[in-house]
Amino acid sequence: MTWNPLAPLTTAALRRRAASGAALLLAGSLALAGCSATTTGTAAAGTTTSTTTSSTASTTAIDTSSSGSADATTTSRTTTDTAAAAEAFLATLSEEQREAVLYAYDDETKTTSWSNFPVTFVERAGLNLADLTAEQQDAATAVLEALLSEEGYATVTGIIGGDQYLADSSSSTEDSLGQYYIAFFGDPSDTSAWEVQFGGHHLGINATLDGAAGSITFAPTHLGTQPAVYTNADGEEVQPLAGMYETAFAFYDSLTEEQLAALYQGEEVSAMVCAPGSTCEYPTGTGLSGADLTDEQEQLLLDVVANWVGLADEETTAEALAEIEATLDETYVNWSGATVYDTTQGDGIYFQVSGPDVYVEFAAQQGSAGADVDGVTTSGWGHVHTIYRDPGEDYAGSVTQQESTGTGGGPGGGGAPAGAPGNGQVPSGAAPASA
Repeated sequence: MTWNPLAPLTTAALRRRAASGAALLLAGSLALAGCSATTTGTAAAGTTTSTTTSSTASTTAIDTSSSGSADATTTSRTTTDTAAAAEAFLATLSEEQREAVLYAYDDETKTTSWSNFPVTFVERAGLNLADLTAEQQDAATAVLEALLSEEGYATVTGIIGGDQYLADSSSSTEDSLGQYYIAFFGDPSDTSAWEVQFGGHHLGINATLDGAAGSITFAPTHLGTQPAVYTNADGEEVQPLAGMYETAFAFYDSLTEEQLAALYQGEEVSAMVCAPGSTCEYPTGTGLSGADLTDEQEQLLLDVVANWVGLADEETTAEALAEIEATLDETYVNWSGATVYDTTQGDGIYFQVSGPDVYVEFAAQQGSAGADVDGVTTSGWGHVHTIYRDPGEDYAGSVTQQESTGTGGGPGGGGAPAGAPGNGQVPSGAAPASA
């Protein structure tokens, strides 16, 4: 059964979204005037399309003051709603399905069962939503709705829609497109720690919710897309990661020539250093130091990072960004590839933010991985992998990252796919849909 992530929002999700509507409108102002991605072949000639972009809330849009229904934007509300939604989902499952979706909180499968590779390369933990009934799919979707902000949910469904677009329109024969898995590590609770793991290709969310500590962390999480711009079944133009491009170039364009000289590493687009589902020795000291930024530039850099840490409610986002801001002087940023946001020129960009409390990589992939669409950019600018990690607190410190499983492996075993370079690029000689 096909999973439809665009089913109507649940009542609980709508209540949370309504309370935070004003802040979300402010977040929309992040779109840069005069800075739009250019692509070809995403709409039929002569048709009028609406554009759906996705970016997370800027720190300037965060208001955690309490009045009336303002608690709908708090960490505790998100934790409570997500736990309740998870319990409701579990109630729809058979005993066998419950055993498949539930793991111990410290199970190492948490680290080995997710990747940027398709599910035919790395077997995911939990249940495949395509194998569930419509009722069970709706209940699983409700978990995501409770966990994510409206824009976070739009990002996730936009990524999933891109894979469906490839399945419908590209030359790919990869049969894992459209397969997404959900797993829980620890028992869903609003008083103790547990994790929601959700993902498939181009998506790997690891959200640890700890009611006792009053915290939610998304480290590590992989957000990717192919293509970066596509037209959905309703004729709307969708850009799942537009906010990442826009905030990144806003930061880049704010820098002086001296700062750019420290930041820029060259015209060649770098490959990922710490790929999703892999171990990492975090690089430090390369590029432009956060200590050399103005207050305005620091805010612009935090706006970039908010695309990953800002997937949930406003309070969670504000607290995560405050922690990162406290160590910005020890954080470095570097960049390679294009220097102008023009998707008709060059091979895209790479940037890295590396510090004590944050690690972000954004990498345009130099290949379509066999998922070509006439007139649509499905490599470089149009094929993006990203990773967000916390060098000191991945998985909230519950487990240590190990290599993801390989072809024919399974959760808890195996290694990286044979021939995989370990940098998030396509395995040599392989042709997954959009690795």
